[in-house]
Amino acid sequence: MSKSRRQFLTTAALGLMGAAVTSCSKSDKAPEPQSAQPAGSPPAGAPPAFGTAPSVGPEVSTNTFAEAEKLVNVQFTAAERTQAAGNWRSAMAPVYERRTGPKKVAIESNISPYSNWNPVLPGMKVGPQRDQFIPSKSDPGPVPAKDEDIAFAPLAHQAHWIQTRKLTSERLTQIYLDRIKRFDPKLHCIITLTADHALAQAKKADQEIAAGKHRGPLHGIPWGGKDLLDTAGIPTTYGAEPFKNRVPTEDSAVVKRLNDAGAVLVAKLSLGALALNDIWFGGQTVNPWLLEEGASGSSAGPGASTAAGLVGFSIGSETGGSIVSPSMRCGVTGLRPTYGRVPRTGAMTLCWSLDKLGPMTRHVEDTLFVLRAISGPDGGDLNCVPSKLDYNAGAPVKGLRVGYFPGWMKENPATDVDRAALETIKKLGMTAVEVSIPDWPYDSLDLILFAEAAAAFEELTLSHQVDQLKAQVPDAWPNLFRQARFLSAVDFVQTDRLRRKVAIEMARVFSQVDLLLVPSLRDEMLTITNFTGHPSLTLRAGFVQVAEARRLGSRSGQSSAEIQSAAPRAAWRHADRTPF
Repeated sequence: MSKSRRQFLTTAALGLMGAAVTSCSKSDKAPEPQSAQPAGSPPAGAPPAFGTAPSVGPEVSTNTFAEAEKLVNVQFTAAERTQAAGNWRSAMAPVYERRTGPKKVAIESNISPYSNWNPVLPGMKVGPQRDQFIPSKSDPGPVPAKDEDIAFAPLAHQAHWIQTRKLTSERLTQIYLDRIKRFDPKLHCIITLTADHALAQAKKADQEIAAGKHRGPLHGIPWGGKDLLDTAGIPTTYGAEPFKNRVPTEDSAVVKRLNDAGAVLVAKLSLGALALNDIWFGGQTVNPWLLEEGASGSSAGPGASTAAGLVGFSIGSETGGSIVSPSMRCGVTGLRPTYGRVPRTGAMTLCWSLDKLGPMTRHVEDTLFVLRAISGPDGGDLNCVPSKLDYNAGAPVKGLRVGYFPGWMKENPATDVDRAALETIKKLGMTAVEVSIPDWPYDSLDLILFAEAAAAFEELTLSHQVDQLKAQVPDAWPNLFRQARFLSAVDFVQTDRLRRKVAIEMARVFSQVDLLLVPSLRDEMLTITNFTGHPSLTLRAGFVQVAEARRLGSRSGQSSAEIQSAAPRAAWRHADRTPF
């Protein structure tokens, strides 16, 4: 009679052991241990096998599987359901012991997944090959007479005036504090005002500059941080009710770097709760140029405060559109850096393989001043790698190959502004190149976002604290976190493979062009580039008439239909820069 696999392996292993000990003398032979095996358990030395753990968890039936199949869109036969239900409690339920069993293990919030996501494909040339930073040389002239003109001036101008001591950091800080007091009651973009802290930092900056210690272009410049960046001794709330009283003991990496650069923190800025839309525990942040409309999210506070001239610059974050969307909607310049350029240590985690931090400003060059200060590994964020910044404001643009999607330029959410931008790049001597990508279900990639986000806030969800959030609609986090518990782990792996396939396709596109010109809120490209790690610059190119404004929240502040109907602003009062 043939032996089973288990019997064979057990006998073979014992036989080999026997051969090994026959060379020992009888006096060296150790006494045989007494068996302590429970009745019915495999014999000593038997290898482990699946499906042999003690049964745990609730009873399941074939009907359980029949209903569960609907959640993951698969179908088993009746016999397959019977077999699966028969040993689920001893085969699969025990793998949840980490969360449900007697050996439950708590996972601290600062523990990242063991697997690191790397956006760089094999053989790919990574980033600039040299460090160069040559800003524009324009003369800012004298300090303007009006405070609002000072507030809206480019960072390079403010930096020049402060360095040459024509303008003090204290005065500039007070200008922004006054504007916050005046406008924030309507905008709801400030969660925590750090006035005393800011004035102390500004006074220190003026003293250092007077003593000849100038730290660089951000020295003495007031800024605001999205309230998911930890600030020592200052609340960091994530815009969410359960964290309203959360006060960190350490600064995040980006805050430390801006402190080292001499920047002045004037406010912690609003974000949609847990980085979704523009609704937080204090209400809804609104668009400075159209108060009937939300500022979009989740970097709602950075978008609104920067557009309204309440800060010199701000730091936002993006996982799936949270810098791009409020920048486009509020009419500011937002730079979503390459994944891995800016360390996220001390920033709220939503999705380990997607989260990115970046500057939001009123001018393109301003973003680079800030990016330069916050880039590079810090030892805490394992996905942050060394990077270079090659910037020359005087470099020619003639000959740059600009890719565009012809069909996308003819349909929503593209506007006349987007089409005019395409014509403008031709006038500047750039070459417009038609490109295309396969018609794949790119939104399927969101499975990774939903799974990672649900993992990041698992305890908040299972304890029902997430129920405290204001937004409890179907497409808000509470429902999504709960639904994500039933996503398939197999599909997660397959989606990760699709992510690589999409990255390979994007590498093909960028072998033909130097950059892409795309309507900011085109969903396919917004999703693709976030998942492939490509950087994105959203810049002001003009405004279009808004047919209807609504203040309903979703992924980027409003539903897709509303984004298309309420695209950029209808009116921006350039004359006095007053956003109301």
